[in-house]
Amino acid sequence: MAQPAWDDDPQPLAPDSAPLPQYGSGSLADLLPTLATGMGVPGLPAGISELTPVDRACVFLIDGLGWEQLKAHPDEAPFMTSLLAGSRGGTGTPLTAGFPATTATSLASVGTGLPPGAHGLPGYTVRDPATGALMNQLRWQPWTAPEVWQPYPTVFRLAEDAGVHAAQVSSPTFQNTPLTKVALSGGIFRGRLTGEERMDLAAEELAAGDRSLVYTYYAELDGAGHRFGVASDTWRGQLMYVDRLVQRLAEQLPPRSALYVTADHGMIDVPFDEDHRIDFDADWELRAGVALLGGEGRARHVYAVPGAQGDVLACWREVLGEQFWVASRDEAIDAGWFGPRVDERVHGRLGDVVAAARDDVLIIASEREPKESAMVGNHGSMTPAEQFVPLLEVRS
Repeated sequence: MAQPAWDDDPQPLAPDSAPLPQYGSGSLADLLPTLATGMGVPGLPAGISELTPVDRACVFLIDGLGWEQLKAHPDEAPFMTSLLAGSRGGTGTPLTAGFPATTATSLASVGTGLPPGAHGLPGYTVRDPATGALMNQLRWQPWTAPEVWQPYPTVFRLAEDAGVHAAQVSSPTFQNTPLTKVALSGGIFRGRLTGEERMDLAAEELAAGDRSLVYTYYAELDGAGHRFGVASDTWRGQLMYVDRLVQRLAEQLPPRSALYVTADHGMIDVPFDEDHRIDFDADWELRAGVALLGGEGRARHVYAVPGAQGDVLACWREVLGEQFWVASRDEAIDAGWFGPRVDERVHGRLGDVVAAARDDVLIIASEREPKESAMVGNHGSMTPAEQFVPLLEVRS
C-alpha cells in the first residue's frame, strides 16, 4: 500500500486515491474468521489465504504497535524482529488495520470479523443518529445499548457455539465494558493485572481445549506513544518490555498451537506548530456550517448543520484538500473507506464530510478536546505508518 505520488501543482486529493485497507484479504477483520474456519467453525470466510490452519491459536494484540515502528526498532525488539520475515504466513508482509485506524474500530473489526461499515464503530467519536449527540465508542459515553449499537455475534461466540474453547485474558478493568461486550465477548474472561500473568494464563487457556481460540492484549505501548511519542525513551522502554512478553508466551505454547502477534494501528509523531496542528476551534472557515466535530485529529467525521453539507465539503476541501483526503459521506462509502458495505444503521454515524490525513498533520480542537489535542503520537488515517500492523507467527 504505497502512498499516492503528488506533483508540483498540487490539487485536492481525490477520495478514491486514498490507499484502501485490504478488506477481505488482509485486514484485521479477516484474522479471526480465518483462524476459526481452520478450526472447523462454519459460516466464516477465510480471507487471509497465507495462513495455515491450526488447532490452537492465540492472538496477542499489542495496542499501537505498527509495522513501520517495529521495523524501525530492531534493538529494542529483537525477538519480534526475528519474526518479521515470517509475518502473514511467511510472506514477510503486514496486515492493514481498517479505516479509521483507531482502537475502538480495530478491536471491533478483530472481534466481529467485520469491517467498520458493518460492525458500526467507525471512529473514535461519531454521531448517534437517534440522539444527535457525539458517541465516544472507546469510553462508551453517553451510554447506549451495546446490542443495539453492534448487533452481530463475535467470532469468539461463534467459535464457542461450535465447540471451540474460547477465552480472553486481559486486564480485569475490561471485563464488563460495553466495548468488550460488542467486540470481544464469548467464551470465558480471565482477568490478570501484569503482562507476565497474562502470558502465562494465555498459554494455559490454549492447552485447555483440543481446539482453542485465545485473545490477550497489552495497552501501555499505545499510551506511551500518545503521551511521549514513538521516538521517546518511554515508548522504546515499553517496546523492550512487550518484546519480552511475546517471547515468554512463545516459549510456553502447548502442542499444535500458533501465536499471532498483531496490533490495532500504528502511530506517528506530529510536531507542535501551526503548520502541523490546525486548530478547528480557532479557524472560522473550518467551523462555518459545522454542527459537530467527531473522529480524531487524523480521521475526522464532520457533521454539518441542515442544508450546509455542500458548503462544508467545499470549504474543507479548499482549506485542507492538499494534505487530507476530504470526501462526502457518499464518496467515502463509494470509495470503500469503511469496507465493501455500510449497513443502513451505520450510515448516519458517518460524517457528512470525512477527512483523512495524508501528511503529518492534525485537525485538533484545543477547546473541545484539550487532552487529545496535546498528544504527541497520533493515528487514525490510511497512511502506511498508521495502517500497517504485523502478523507475527510462532508455531509449536
